[in-house]
Amino acid sequence: MNLKQLSDRLGLSQTTVSRALNGYPEVSEATRERVLKAAQQTGYKPNKAAQRLATGKAKSIGLVMQSAPDLGGDPHFSEFLSGLAEEAVKHDFHFVMAPASPDDEVNALKRLIASGYVDAVFLAHVVDPDPRVDLMRSCSIPYLLHGRTMGDVHDYPYLDIDNEGAFYTATKLLLQLGHKRFALLNGIERFTFAMRRKTGAEKALAEAGLKLAPELVQHSVMSDQVGFRAMERFLAHPERPTAVLCASTALALGAVRAINKAGLKLGRDISLIAHDDVLSMLRPESFSVPLTTTRSSLRAAGARIGQRLIARLDGNADLPEQELWEAELIVRASTGPAPA
Repeated sequence: MNLKQLSDRLGLSQTTVSRALNGYPEVSEATRERVLKAAQQTGYKPNKAAQRLATGKAKSIGLVMQSAPDLGGDPHFSEFLSGLAEEAVKHDFHFVMAPASPDDEVNALKRLIASGYVDAVFLAHVVDPDPRVDLMRSCSIPYLLHGRTMGDVHDYPYLDIDNEGAFYTATKLLLQLGHKRFALLNGIERFTFAMRRKTGAEKALAEAGLKLAPELVQHSVMSDQVGFRAMERFLAHPERPTAVLCASTALALGAVRAINKAGLKLGRDISLIAHDDVLSMLRPESFSVPLTTTRSSLRAAGARIGQRLIARLDGNADLPEQELWEAELIVRASTGPAPA
């Protein structure tokens, strides 16, 4: 059914029906409800191009998606997008994605904004410094970062988790259990979430007079296979670690395989804490030895970013511009006293 057919069915002009569907205030509430009910009953969906011409809005959220070998098939980003999609569907929004290599992301973002096909943009994979922030400050289009640059000044809209606090708390727990030899399986080094997690661990260790040995730190894509190889290398070290911090449950999956292969008992011979993004297919409580984790849902973060961007486009100023979520520490069987 097209707009003319819907208008004829209701006995209203196409202009009135279009304005009712798009929330114009001059349309009475009774007429709006009547039009929306008919649209729902008939399955009518407005033509996006025509809607953009009529309202100046595309009802779409833009994303420049980094395309690089070390980012391919990332389940963490897929989980985040699932949450964003859930919120977009509620409001009949869709995505416009522009792939780009990491060194051309600013130009890709410029092209996306200039196209007129997006009403708002969200930025993922935050680095420091991040040239995209300066670009977005100069544009009138709403935007939101998933993450923050380094430092204490953040004069832009964002949603982030307290990555430094999460790994500080995790490290303190392991220190309280008597551990002194630590390893870190972290995310890609250029991303600020990984920088902050390392900083949190180093801060807690420094308070105890300890340091992370450089040879026991791995920065990489967060995958099972990478976790396995890195953990094998750590275990071959002359002074193997008794405590391991993993930036994701995907890394932890590989690390646990290596620990089991070495004939070691998780939670007794070696303790491990992972960050749990609440991935739908990788639950820490389902491991053979349930994992102690710091937890914050990527799906919930995606949904919240969608909610905030769409609310901003609808003129709702009640939501905060900046949010920092605390990660929850959940203690399970993968952590225990340091071995004698």
